[in-house]
Amino acid sequence: MSETPRTTFGGRRAVPRNNSNAEENDPPTVELQGLVPRSVNLQDYLNVTSVHLFKEKWDSNKLDHHTDKYDNNKLIVRRGQSFYIQIDFNRPYNPGRDLFRVEYVIGRYPQENKGTYIPVPVVSELRSGNWGAKVIMKEDRSVRLSIQSSPECIVGKFRMYIAVWTPYGILRTSRNPETDTYILFNPWCEEDAVYLEDEKEREEYILNDIGVIFYGDVNNIQSRSWSYGQFEDGILDACLHMMDRAQMDLSGRGNPIKVSRVGSAMVNSKDDEGVLVGSWDNVYAYGVPPSAWTGSIDILLEYQSSQNPVRYGQCWVFAGVFNTFLRCLGIPARVVTNYFSAHDNDANLQMDVFLEEDGNVNSKLTKDSVWNYHCWNEAWMTRPDLPVGFGGWQAVDSTPQENSDGMYRCGPASVQAIKHGHVCFQFDAPFVFAEVNSDLIYITAKKDGTQVVEAVDTTHVGKLIVTKQVGGDGMKDITDTYKFQEGQKEERLALETALMYGVKKPLNTEGVMKPRSDVDMNFEVENAVLGKDLKLTITFQNNSSNSYTISAYLSGNITFYTGVSKEEFKKETFDLTLEPLAFKKEEVLVRASEYMGQLLEQASLHFFVTARVNETGVILAKQKSTMLTIPTVIIKVRGAKMVGSDMVVTVEFTNPLKETLQNVWIHLDGPGVIKPRRKMFREIRPNTTVQWEEVSRPWVPGHRKLIASLTSNSLRHVYGELDLQIQRRPSV
Repeated sequence: MSETPRTTFGGRRAVPRNNSNAEENDPPTVELQGLVPRSVNLQDYLNVTSVHLFKEKWDSNKLDHHTDKYDNNKLIVRRGQSFYIQIDFNRPYNPGRDLFRVEYVIGRYPQENKGTYIPVPVVSELRSGNWGAKVIMKEDRSVRLSIQSSPECIVGKFRMYIAVWTPYGILRTSRNPETDTYILFNPWCEEDAVYLEDEKEREEYILNDIGVIFYGDVNNIQSRSWSYGQFEDGILDACLHMMDRAQMDLSGRGNPIKVSRVGSAMVNSKDDEGVLVGSWDNVYAYGVPPSAWTGSIDILLEYQSSQNPVRYGQCWVFAGVFNTFLRCLGIPARVVTNYFSAHDNDANLQMDVFLEEDGNVNSKLTKDSVWNYHCWNEAWMTRPDLPVGFGGWQAVDSTPQENSDGMYRCGPASVQAIKHGHVCFQFDAPFVFAEVNSDLIYITAKKDGTQVVEAVDTTHVGKLIVTKQVGGDGMKDITDTYKFQEGQKEERLALETALMYGVKKPLNTEGVMKPRSDVDMNFEVENAVLGKDLKLTITFQNNSSNSYTISAYLSGNITFYTGVSKEEFKKETFDLTLEPLAFKKEEVLVRASEYMGQLLEQASLHFFVTARVNETGVILAKQKSTMLTIPTVIIKVRGAKMVGSDMVVTVEFTNPLKETLQNVWIHLDGPGVIKPRRKMFREIRPNTTVQWEEVSRPWVPGHRKLIASLTSNSLRHVYGELDLQIQRRPSV
């Protein structure tokens, strides 16, 4: 079955690496054992005239395998489950005299021992776990077969041939693209490594092509819909192309651990020319701002057609595209959001915030950052490479943060192992453990070179971890799957286990806390609307019978959602005297003109308040972020909401700001309803409304969504969505 190579590839292997699903090498149509006598006509033996794959959306093959949603005219089946084909011969098939088999081939250098050449014998009974073909019907010249695939089969696009044995050799059908068959992972098959027992979870984590991604701030959680579009035309091929671009050996493509690890590297473009270029500097020249994307479809199709990385993505875009990749191939997956996510550069479980002696943050010494939120993925699979009990949800992250085995990728890391501190198990568990468990350490860097730990906050990082609930758009709290509750004995044991396995904590913060201060400080930021003034209220409580004087400093910063400061837009210092047992509050007004010219696309303001109790030298420090309320895009439809009927979609936006918006792009998407589209408006003046109409003809019935985003030079992260119920076309 393999073509003979002309070289020995440096003496290391006889056959080149078989790492491309797209490359082909057709086996010979005739394989003779010797000379054929002149009197023999091979056409007199059993010959195949046609093959039927029952590959229409309404055929049992696609319905039984839950692949009827794929907009693809090829046969798509899931491994470990039987499917049907029919073979028409030139004469009636005689089991006692005729011998044939079905062959599945993938890649250019197929080998049986690698699973890339699969001869499927005709058997009397199908055996679970093994390839086999059983004759279930004979009628005239036709034979119908039930074919059982292995639950460990390679996932990809196979070429199919029928081989007939004769006394003089093998007669094989020629290459026919119409018989190509996609084989996917199978969460419905108990023997598959991705088997998921709960039917509602399978519907959510495999079959749902629209999701919800949570972002914002833990005190002001925002959500946006995302079109995964895993069933859209061309997406399955685009996902297989990603593995080809990674030069992933075909023999490893049946292992969800390997597939998800390769996927986490390929979704980002660092070091491997993967799908998406990451950009966090608020400069998006020659590309699309991350907040403008409404889903994965445009991104994956552009990557495959251009053969170049697509610009630009941030964590939720990487997670959205990765979710499409996993669900499309049949691996149950979901996007999770971790609020106050630690990016611990040296994985020492400490986020060190260095302060000057006057209480200001020392940005030169402060290297670690706490992201307001960070999105990654979880993929469901068994982990036979780990001890029993560490299968199930695995954290996988395609946002390029840290190098793992020479590439920017992360996971799969067992969520159960992370919870219990078993960070010795592959892959990248220490990094994920640090993202949800690090301590926030406030350290004063004195002018004489000494450092003093002022405060330790053990509850700030990993405050809340959420995902979309099953069967609805609401939020599900999954924090307890990653960590025990603060203060529980199990939580302390998990931390000690992680430390035992080498997650280092060089600075001993146990017991370094200073005695409780006589003065408590807190502050609140009122909910604010973009373009409006807002107010901060700082409160001080003296719990002692002593009188104190306080010197306080407020810093307002425009920050990237990664916690990195871009610009300080507000500075304010004030002094006050606290009488014994007194309560005092200070109000600070932040004008819109102070922050509007500096805003980043997340419209997030970060405030840091430090205060010194002059009599005791105690430093009090607090930090909080607030998300400004942003205007929305309005979507309306008119016309029949029915498959195959024209429907007019109207997208509408009113500029509420006092400035003119320039270079405005509106993106519109809705899997099964409308292909992704975009429109540009040169400018939108203050209090002006723009409208955009498109005609769509839905092709998928049931609950659907239209999703729109707006982006401009000065306003981003503007979204709108509309739920639709698309009716089936009445049968004639």
